[in-house]
Amino acid sequence: MAEVKHYRTIWLSDFHLGTKDAMVDYLLDFLRHNESDTLFLVGDILDGWALSRSWHWRQSHNDVIQKILRKARKGTRVIYLPGNHDEFVRDYLGLCLGRIHVMNEAIHETADGRKLLVLHGDQFDGMLQHAKWISVLGSKAYSVLLLLNRGLNRTRRWFGMPYWSLSAYLKHTTKRAVLAIANFENAMIEVARQKNADGVVCGHIHRAEIRQVQSILYANCGDWIESCTALVEHSDGRIELLNWVTMDHQPLLTRWENSISDPNQNSRSISVNENEDA
Repeated sequence: MAEVKHYRTIWLSDFHLGTKDAMVDYLLDFLRHNESDTLFLVGDILDGWALSRSWHWRQSHNDVIQKILRKARKGTRVIYLPGNHDEFVRDYLGLCLGRIHVMNEAIHETADGRKLLVLHGDQFDGMLQHAKWISVLGSKAYSVLLLLNRGLNRTRRWFGMPYWSLSAYLKHTTKRAVLAIANFENAMIEVARQKNADGVVCGHIHRAEIRQVQSILYANCGDWIESCTALVEHSDGRIELLNWVTMDHQPLLTRWENSISDPNQNSRSISVNENEDA
């Protein structure tokens, strides 16, 4: 039986359960092999937008929910911070549902004393706030990309090739998308500064990242549609970003590998002493 790793904290976001593109098999595998004292669900766990258009809910989606509820019953502190796709859960802010605490945002203190603001991030997405219909239209276009992505990876599997995300590649190389991501990241960093936090942990844009920008740590969980990534905190307060697709589980600790933008780039890790200009 494969080793089960235990972390002080795990952050996961953007499962989009209720869609055909949710990478549920990878997600279940991650949940089976990783435990934590605290588990943050950083929004878009359910996809209410997709479920309102058509119902797609497999048994494996139930299995994810049951696995999380079981962790909560066994003592894991589970905090659910809803996003824009599961915004209906915000009707229950402040409540505890099945031992899962529902909050709009949270402050997490790491083992080494840093205070991190944790939230989904859609509240600071200018497009969502000022022109939601454009965001919905973009979501439909994204769904078409994911459909193409499914077909592409079906062919890749036939030839024994590993998973590769077409939608992630386009997002990382299209100038307008890169600019939108940069604007979002800058907004999140500024929010952390305003709240006197040492860093921010978010989701929303489906781009896994961890970097130090001057005095602020910016960390994005990524998603379980394209990248299959998670943020974890070790017992000494170190935070790392894991890419579950590329990990061979021997050992279960690897750094984020940006294989989409540059397949020859070395694995990237973050040090709390590393600084980068905003």
